[in-house]
Amino acid sequence: MTDANAHKVTDVLPEPTPPPAAGNGERQVPEISTGVSEIVRRWKREDLVKRGGLILHGLALVFSLIAFIVMASNTHGDWKDFDKYEEYRYVLAIAILSTIYTGFQVLRQIQELSTGKESFSRRRLALIGFVGDQVVAYFLLSAASSAVPLTNRMRENNDNIFTDSSVAAISMEFLAFFALAVSALISGHKLSNKSYI
Repeated sequence: MTDANAHKVTDVLPEPTPPPAAGNGERQVPEISTGVSEIVRRWKREDLVKRGGLILHGLALVFSLIAFIVMASNTHGDWKDFDKYEEYRYVLAIAILSTIYTGFQVLRQIQELSTGKESFSRRRLALIGFVGDQVVAYFLLSAASSAVPLTNRMRENNDNIFTDSSVAAISMEFLAFFALAVSALISGHKLSNKSYI
């Protein structure tokens, strides 16, 4: 068959008929594909929630790790040692706790996304995520807030690398708090959503 013959065959096909008018009294049957599209839309939404939780936990991990490294290396001799101040030791301890928790969550979520298998039931994962995110976010906010007044008093007298490093670690903890607070909202949504219970 040549190209000319193929062109003639397509010219012979009839035009598609338009759908019947809505007011002709015939009962309209809903399309079957609407149910399928709802399911596909729900799967996409659940996938977006999973990936969003992974991104937020990943951000919290990065911010917590930076806060941990900066505060742990904030030793400049004499009075410029973080371990001489209770508030800074608290910042370091919570940065370590947050790094461990968010690291565990990131590894678990990557494993679930790559294998497609959940390590626990959906309800249990939502509950662990919600409670864990809430508790660690509270600790991050508490630690960062406790160190702010001390740092402000020190910066009034001496603005140096020690206080700048302290401010950097505190700022990273605030950013980790914001990431975990949004993640806690997503976890709360998962927990309250009927498909997860």
